[in-house]
Amino acid sequence: MRNVLLASLTSLVVSLLFTPVAIRIFRARGYGQLIRDDGPTTHHTKRGTPTMGGTVIILATLTGYFVAHAAFWRGPTASGLLVLFLMTGLGIVGFVDDFIKISKQRSLGLNSKAKFLGQAIVAVTFGVLALQFADPEGLAPASEHLSFVRDYHAITFGAAGFVVWSFFMVAAASNGVNLTDGLDGLASGAAVMVFGAYVIIAFWQFGNECARVGQHAGNCYLVRDPLDLALVAAAAMGACFGFLWWNASPARIFMGDTGSLALGGTLAGLAMTTRTELLLVILGGLFVIETLSVMIQVAAFKGVKRRVFNMAPIHHHFELAGWNENTVIVRFWIIAGLAVAFGLGVFYAEFLSAGPLR
Repeated sequence: MRNVLLASLTSLVVSLLFTPVAIRIFRARGYGQLIRDDGPTTHHTKRGTPTMGGTVIILATLTGYFVAHAAFWRGPTASGLLVLFLMTGLGIVGFVDDFIKISKQRSLGLNSKAKFLGQAIVAVTFGVLALQFADPEGLAPASEHLSFVRDYHAITFGAAGFVVWSFFMVAAASNGVNLTDGLDGLASGAAVMVFGAYVIIAFWQFGNECARVGQHAGNCYLVRDPLDLALVAAAAMGACFGFLWWNASPARIFMGDTGSLALGGTLAGLAMTTRTELLLVILGGLFVIETLSVMIQVAAFKGVKRRVFNMAPIHHHFELAGWNENTVIVRFWIIAGLAVAFGLGVFYAEFLSAGPLR
């Protein structure tokens, strides 16, 4: 537990101290946010606010993770490194996207095909590697089975199917966080809560590992490296907390696609490696709502040429309906917190009531 606490504290301090340094550097280089002309007019005052702050989140997470391992003379695990690879790889895709926006002075960076390709390369690489590196118990970082709170053995993807599933998970989670990142601190605050949930989930799995409690049936968990996954989640949580200090309204820096894609990928990676893939739909309920609002808006407009919302994602709908930005943020944080609380309740209720799903 000490290494988990050290990881979160280290990443928090790094993020708190180095975000203002990034603000000064990005402002000096003119790396400012571009604002959509069709968005709420109140957002036009944010034009020029430094972006690409996700670089600090990634660096703080990596620093917290490796400092915690060095301090206790413990080597990293395959599961932990793979989730960090997913975070860093998607962060690079987001960085390229952000850089093109800034250099070309336009609100769109990579075209959809190039962005899709970048996400696909990272996600497929993760999917292939996650089925390797089995431990002495025969557990790989990820499983070919569909999972909710643990593996559901009645549904098996197979190796090729899992790679496709991993891409879907990564694309859905990263784009979900990306769509939510439209108001000051909204996405980073919600991410803090979900990462906090994964600290609890992974540490609980560590305390109830089948290999540790000496049973291979009942309420134990077949997860490779759960303690290290708790450490990754704690480092990401601390990094987001520190960044939120500067990203909260009025934001002095935005995470950009660099941060939103990286955070979404990290959540997807944690879900796959902790065998809680479908539980992420509940834990990340706010991200799901934001994504569905866009899908509904697009479908309605293409189908009947009408808009369901004033503007999508849905947080802009409430802004245009007259809600103050801070009101939208706080109320959406409440929704995110309720979703996390419900998801943790589902996780614990399953532990109390049933063994592994077979």
